[in-house]
Amino acid sequence: MAMASFDTNRTAAGLSAGKTSFFANMIAAVAAWNDARITRNSLSKLTARELDDIGLSYGDIEKVATRVR
Repeated sequence: MAMASFDTNRTAAGLSAGKTSFFANMIAAVAAWNDARITRNSLSKLTARELDDIGLSYGDIEKVATRVR
């Protein structure tokens, strides 16, 4: 009968820190993409007059939607 052994030379924190960071970055990227999508859709529904009232034009929508926060 063989006994199982575990390698205890590695720290659990060291192994999971990279994965946690990766997934946190992925979630942040998806959230930023979704925020930009919602902003883009909302601004696209406005008329040229409404955009002008807030100091924008249709050409500004992409720049505003993808602005780094």
